[in-house]
Amino acid sequence: MNPKRTSSRLLRSYMLSYLLIFLIPLILITVLVYQSAVKSLRTEIEQSNVNQLSQVRMTIDGRMKELSDIAARISYDNNLTAYMVKHPYYSRESINTLAQYRANSSIVDELFLYFHDDTVIYSSQGLSNVNVVFGRTYQFNNWTEAQINHDLNKINYPMTRLTEQLGTHSRQRSMLLHIVPIKPTDAYPYASVVYLIEESKLTGMMDSILNDFKGNSYIFDHKGQVLTVNNHDQPVQNEELNTLSGLGEGIHSMMLNGKPQSVVAVTSAQNGWTYVTTMPSDQFFSRIFHIQTLIVLVFALIAIAGIPIAVLLARRQYHPLRDLVEFAKEKTNHATIPSISNSTSNEWTWIKNTLHDYRHQMDMQEPYVRHQCLLLLMKHGKPEDPETIRLIDSLGLEADHQQYFVMIVASDMLSERRYTPTLQDTDLDVIETQRLDKLLDPYLFLPDILAEIDLPHLEAHIYGIEYSSGNRLALAVCWNHIGEVERQQQMKQIVEAIREIVFEHYYTLPTVGVGTSYERLDELNQSFIEAATAMEYRLTDTQHSVTYFDQLNSEADRPSGEHYWITNESLLKLSQSLKQGNIMVASHMVQTIVANVRSQALPLSLMRCVLFDLLNTVLKAASEVGLIRSIRDMPKLASFERTEELEEQLHLLIARICTCAEHKEETKQLSLMDQVIAYVKEQYCDYALSLEGVAQQFSISSSYLSRTFKEKTSYTFSQYVWQLRMDEVIRQMNDTNDPLKDIILRVGYLDTANFIRKFKKETGCTPGQYRKQSVQNENQNLPINNSTG
Repeated sequence: MNPKRTSSRLLRSYMLSYLLIFLIPLILITVLVYQSAVKSLRTEIEQSNVNQLSQVRMTIDGRMKELSDIAARISYDNNLTAYMVKHPYYSRESINTLAQYRANSSIVDELFLYFHDDTVIYSSQGLSNVNVVFGRTYQFNNWTEAQINHDLNKINYPMTRLTEQLGTHSRQRSMLLHIVPIKPTDAYPYASVVYLIEESKLTGMMDSILNDFKGNSYIFDHKGQVLTVNNHDQPVQNEELNTLSGLGEGIHSMMLNGKPQSVVAVTSAQNGWTYVTTMPSDQFFSRIFHIQTLIVLVFALIAIAGIPIAVLLARRQYHPLRDLVEFAKEKTNHATIPSISNSTSNEWTWIKNTLHDYRHQMDMQEPYVRHQCLLLLMKHGKPEDPETIRLIDSLGLEADHQQYFVMIVASDMLSERRYTPTLQDTDLDVIETQRLDKLLDPYLFLPDILAEIDLPHLEAHIYGIEYSSGNRLALAVCWNHIGEVERQQQMKQIVEAIREIVFEHYYTLPTVGVGTSYERLDELNQSFIEAATAMEYRLTDTQHSVTYFDQLNSEADRPSGEHYWITNESLLKLSQSLKQGNIMVASHMVQTIVANVRSQALPLSLMRCVLFDLLNTVLKAASEVGLIRSIRDMPKLASFERTEELEEQLHLLIARICTCAEHKEETKQLSLMDQVIAYVKEQYCDYALSLEGVAQQFSISSSYLSRTFKEKTSYTFSQYVWQLRMDEVIRQMNDTNDPLKDIILRVGYLDTANFIRKFKKETGCTPGQYRKQSVQNENQNLPINNSTG
C-alpha cells in the first residue's frame, strides 16, 4: 500500500471527523434553538388563546347570570304574579313588564313566563297557548309535547336545550332554549321563565373576543352535549366531538380530521359548561416563518465559516501523528513489526500494533521484574529509589497490620525419598507420574508450583523466588495474625501447608529453614538471612525437618557463667549474611555483637578472647570467597586494643567480602550461561531442543534458566533459537540449491508452513522470494566485478 495514499485517507478521516464534530453540535444547537423558539411562541399563542377563551367564558357566564337574575326579579315582581297576569285589566301591564325584562338582556331573543299546570304561556307579545307557541310559532323538531310539558312543569334547576334550527315567521334560525324555574331558591317552583337565545348572539360574542381566530369553537353543557358550534375551519366528526367534550382544562395537542390541532379547553364553575377552541397547526407555523428563515440563515453563515476551520484543524492534528509515526519507525525493530506499506490499515493501526507489541514484551518482562523486586527485598531490604518502591508496591506485598518472614525450601532430597505405589494403588495416572518423576529432575517444576500461593484460611500469601542455582527456593510470606491462634503456632501452620503442597507433587517432604517474622517490609532481608542460617544449621540426620531460626541456641539455653560469649545464633547469621553478600545485615550483626560485648564491661583480655570468635567468623568467610590478603592482614586485625578499632576494621573487611561474594555468584551464573549458550549453538538443529530439556541437562529450573538466559543474551530462549535457525536457513539458501523444505527440516523445524509464515513476518517476504532476490542481486553484481577485474 502506498504510504501517501494511507496518509491522505487518514487525513480525510480526520477531516470528516472534525466536520462531524463541528456540524453535529451546530445542528443540535440549531435544532434546540429552533425548537425552543417554536415552543416559546407556541406557548405564547396557546396561552393567549387560553386567556381569550377564559374571557369568553366570563362574558357568557355573566350573560347567563343576568338571565338568572332576571328570573329572580320576575319571581318577586308583583306585576307578574299569577293573579296579575290573568287579570283582565292588569294583564296588559304585566305584558309590558315582561317586555321590559326582555329588553334588559342583549342576548335574549324572546322571554316567556309559564305557570305550572297552565295551558297559557305569557311573553312580551302577549299570551298564547303553550302548544301554539312551541308547536307553530317556534317549531322544535326534537322537543315533543310530552317533553315540553315535563320541562316546563317538573324541572327544579336551570336547563338549556341544545341548539335547533327553529322555523319562525317562515325563516330558519338556530336557537337555544334556556329555562329557569322560579323562585330560584324555592325547593318547589311554581313557574318557569323561558328564554329563547339566538345562537349567533353567543358565537358573535366569541368572535368579538377571539377576533383573528381561524379555528373552531364549541360550547358543551355539563353533560358533554354540544350547545353551540362556531366553525371557521373544516367541521370535525361526531366521534371527535365526543373526544373534545371530555377534555380537561388546559392546552392539548391532538389530530382532528387527520390534521394536527392545538386544542384549548376551559370549564365554567357556574354552570359546568366547557368552552373549547381548536386551532390548526398551519396557523401556528405561519407565524414563525420569519424565525425559521433567520435561524437557517445564521446556520448557513456559521457552517460556511466553520468548515474551513475544521479542515485546518484536521491538518494540524494529523501532522503530530505523522511525526510520531516517523519517530517510531526510527526507534522500532522493523523485523518484528510490519510496516505501514505492508499493512492494510492506516497509521493508527500501525501504532496500535506497535503498542501491542510493546505491551506483549512488557508482559513477558513482568515475571523478571517481579523476581528482581523480591530478590532485592530479600538481599538488601526495601530500597529508597521511588521507582523501585512503586514497583514493589504494585506487587501488593505491603499492607497495614501485616507481618513478613522468609522460609527457604531445599529440594536436595526430593529425589531420594520417592513415593512407592503399593498394591492398593491401581491408578495408572499415579504410576505414570512416578515414572516421569524418576526421569526428570524433581526441582525443575518446584519454582512454578510455589511461584505464588494463597492460603486464605491462614490469611497468608506466599511469593516464591529463586535466588541461586543451588536448587533452593526462598518464599516470602505475607500474613496477618489470627487473634485466637498464637503467632508461632500460625507460622508453623503456614510452613506445614507449604510442605503439604510439595508433598502432593513429590510424595516427600522438603527441608525448610524459617526466619523470624517482622512487622516491617524493610526487615525482610533479616528474615532471609535467618532462614538461610537455619537451613545451614540443620542436622544431617534430619534433612526432612523444619528448622526455625528463633529456636536455635539462645541466651536462655546457655549455661550460667557463659552469657558473655557470642551466641552461635548470632555467628551463624553473620556467616550466612557474608555468604549471601548482604552487607546491610552483616554490618548490623557486627555492630550488634560488638555492642553486646562492650555493654558487659569485661576485662580487656577476656573481651579480646570473646571477640576472637567474631574475628574468626569473618576471616573464615573471607577465606571462602578467596580473600587471601585478609588472612595476611590478620596480625593487624588481631592486635586491636579497643572495640571501636576492631569494629571499624571489620566493617571495611565485610564490605570487601560481600563485594567478592556477589562477584563470585555473578561469575558462577555467567559461566553457567556460557555453557548453556554453547550447548544451544551445538544443538539448535535438533527439533527436540527445548527450554525444559536444556534446564534438565544442566540441573537447573526452567524459570531460572529463562531469566538468566534473557539477562545474558537480551533474547528469550525461543527467540535465540529461532534466530540461529533462520540464519542457518538463509546461509544454506545462499550456498546450496537444496529444496527449501529439506533445509527447514535440517535446521530442526518440522512445521514448514509455520516457518514460512514467521520468516515472512520477520523479513517481509517468503524464503522462496528471499532466495530469488539474492540470486538477482548476485547476477546484477557480476558485470561490475568483471569490469573492475
